[in-house]
Amino acid sequence: MDKKIQELIDLTNEKFGLRNYRLERYSLYRKVNVFNDTVYTMVMEWFPKHVTTQEDDDSNPEGTAVVEINVHDRKFLSAIFVRGKTYATDGVMFTDVRSNNIIRWIEDETGLVYGEQFQLDQAKERDFLFKECINGIAISPSGLIQVTCNQEGKLISFSAHGQFPPTAMIREESYTLSLDKIKHLAMEQLKLIEFPSNKDETLVPVYAIEEIFVQNDGKSTIPYEVFSDTRSYLKIDQTLCWDDPIDTPFERQEVSWMEEVTWEQVWLSERSPDSFPITTEEQTKCLVAVKNLLRQQYPNDSDQWMVKTLHRDQGHIYAVLRMNNQVNRVFQRKLTIIIDTGSYQAVNYMDNESMLNFFDPFKVANPVSINKEEAYDNLLERIELTPCYVYDFEQKQFILYGKLDCHYAVNAGSGEVISLATL
Repeated sequence: MDKKIQELIDLTNEKFGLRNYRLERYSLYRKVNVFNDTVYTMVMEWFPKHVTTQEDDDSNPEGTAVVEINVHDRKFLSAIFVRGKTYATDGVMFTDVRSNNIIRWIEDETGLVYGEQFQLDQAKERDFLFKECINGIAISPSGLIQVTCNQEGKLISFSAHGQFPPTAMIREESYTLSLDKIKHLAMEQLKLIEFPSNKDETLVPVYAIEEIFVQNDGKSTIPYEVFSDTRSYLKIDQTLCWDDPIDTPFERQEVSWMEEVTWEQVWLSERSPDSFPITTEEQTKCLVAVKNLLRQQYPNDSDQWMVKTLHRDQGHIYAVLRMNNQVNRVFQRKLTIIIDTGSYQAVNYMDNESMLNFFDPFKVANPVSINKEEAYDNLLERIELTPCYVYDFEQKQFILYGKLDCHYAVNAGSGEVISLATL
């Protein structure tokens, strides 16, 4: 075993008090963060020594410690004891499980500063959730830190995933945006949407705000959906058309969701293929692959699908498609096609149609009786505009925006203001 790997194993054993455990296996992985840097990690699975057999379903036995560590900076990214059971002896333990003590431990463990880079979001008994921030202001994409202890105060779950950018990557400025300045945008973002109600098996038409980021100067916007993940995308927005289908049936291939790597790749700090931009030539080949799959699996859907974006992930290129002329429902039709970067052929795809079909029997609860302007007036005092630092992939900086959002909606039939949480 390589000396450096053994050092990481020994460090983990000492940190989490795993003397009653044996290292069952470990793997090396890499991923690309929001800054397009390649990050190498090591995942270890430690079995309790008294466990001699594997679970029938190949799951880890109760009490197993699954630990992930950044190979280069040796910071722990997660440590989870399966089913909340721990056999650790002198590992991480809190004699007083209060937020102040948890915060101090996180600061020592991660090097982050509370209030500047992370802040408490939720605290329930011995379970604490923190969100990433920049000087108390929210950040997008957002990182999370979670800590959970058992009744004895022993750590049973820890994870820390986020950007936590250096000061040089933050463009600080005074927040000057207000709802009065962007009233026209708020009105544009108010959409008539049908929400499914499982309780009544109906579709409830409501006026709701579609989330959006508005730059501090009020002149530019970014859709919220763009930052539902921590990777850069190549915007395409191209509708695909064809005249002739392909009769050959499509055969799915298995796709690995994690890229396992060798120690040599780690040692050389080899750059992940996911960090390279998608070239014009690759874009053309991907669009051909996407069209061919549509011609096979959706032969009658010419002119109905738009390729929204392309992005790399785990050695493949993913094409995200949306259907044109969709109905105004909260859940929209989405198709994701996975393309092999060796052959530039589609190897698998995911379609949410089966989930949407569940709502087909639902009937519209009541007809729309109020207009958009009335709904806006009813909702105005509940609309939120909060500062948020958003990462600009082109400028490679976090820039101050306002997040326009609302946790309430207006029933388009009755005019009643209702909480979205109840739908």
